[in-house]
Amino acid sequence: LQLLRERPMTAGALADEFSVSRPTMSAHFNVLKEADLVDTEKQGTTITYRLKVTVLEGALLDFAEAVDLNLAAASRAR
Repeated sequence: LQLLRERPMTAGALADEFSVSRPTMSAHFNVLKEADLVDTEKQGTTITYRLKVTVLEGALLDFAEAVDLNLAAASRAR
């Protein structure tokens, strides 16, 4: 996700950044697609991935809110 935050990248360019097999990368790409965190564009045999910033921003805001609530509850418990 950090790489895609900088710019859209092809599946091959992303795979080159990691020392895992192509099938493993494909499985990770599928998880990102199912989580609706990325958009894909296929041109011939090349797939380009683009981060869906709005979805990620929403997830991060939800996470931050949950952490704040947990911290407030922990403070009250002391």
